[in-house]
Amino acid sequence: MAKTRVLVVDDSALIRQLLTRMLSSDPDIEVVDTAPDPLIAREKIKRLNPDVVTLDIEMPRMDGLEFLRKIMALRPMPVVMVSSLTQEGADATLRALEIGAVDFVAKPTSDLQSGLLQKQAEIIQKVKVAAGARVRTRAIADGSPPQMLKSGPGYASTEKIIAIGASTGGVEAVTQILRVLPADSPAVLVTQHMPERFTTSFARRLDGLCAINVSEAQHGVRILPGHAYIAPGSTHLELGRSGANYVCTVERTDLVSGHCPSVDVLFHSVARAAGANAVAAILTGMGKDGADGLLALRRAGAHTIGQDEATCVVYGMPRVAFEAGAVETQLPIGRIAGELLELGAARRNRNIRV
Repeated sequence: MAKTRVLVVDDSALIRQLLTRMLSSDPDIEVVDTAPDPLIAREKIKRLNPDVVTLDIEMPRMDGLEFLRKIMALRPMPVVMVSSLTQEGADATLRALEIGAVDFVAKPTSDLQSGLLQKQAEIIQKVKVAAGARVRTRAIADGSPPQMLKSGPGYASTEKIIAIGASTGGVEAVTQILRVLPADSPAVLVTQHMPERFTTSFARRLDGLCAINVSEAQHGVRILPGHAYIAPGSTHLELGRSGANYVCTVERTDLVSGHCPSVDVLFHSVARAAGANAVAAILTGMGKDGADGLLALRRAGAHTIGQDEATCVVYGMPRVAFEAGAVETQLPIGRIAGELLELGAARRNRNIRV
């Protein structure tokens, strides 16, 4: 198989050197060149036609977001952003994902060289996944209002829970679903693979876009209809009970299925606490996190949905879940919100053996 050809774009000579060394350590990756700014990168993209570009956000002559917009408009290709682990960096990274970047790597705020070297395996994996990802320009960044779904009978029942899990490509997919939910939607719990600060920015941005209230989950908070709760970065989100009420449980920090937050942790907790009163969707992402938990949900009588291959940026998590028998229905991303609402309004008391 041909090697994945990478162009590294960063104004820091140290970062260019480190990324080149780390990526080149993998026999399946070739760093074809580096560039200190977007104008030089533009010429090298034309000449070298790389498979993947790693792109810094803060650079001279043209910032990374503006350059990314030009790439996605003129020559769409897989881009992995390299951003600072700050609130400003998180905000900019979310905009980059909305514009069309496949994924991102967060630079440490201190001891840059050691911190990046600790991320070597993650960086290599993300570049390889990006090379095979479906790249498309994003529609959600233009600010156009979505077609809001209509309310219906049973939506406001406090017994109904919607659970969503996603990874690579999930920022766009989760946003597309939550933006069209009506204000009286059943409560939604979301685990998106993302580090601290980034989930804070994600929840805040969604809250400004959606009719429902969106916030980062806090431990012990009562779960209410018309609200969505995002798993905080580096912490698992679980559905718990306090008397007759559902509550958020946000405590554990160990890796589960290779991740924290983990979709499996969320889905298993929803299966235990809500069972047939739940509806769940597993969205685009690499790996297998969520497949086991989604199977537990289906066996508990919950409706389960998987995003279809054609609309996934990376058809990894939904594929594993589908092959495990955890997915009841596969749908394109544009139909999932409506299906979640319709199934969330339906009463179903049954156990399913899968």
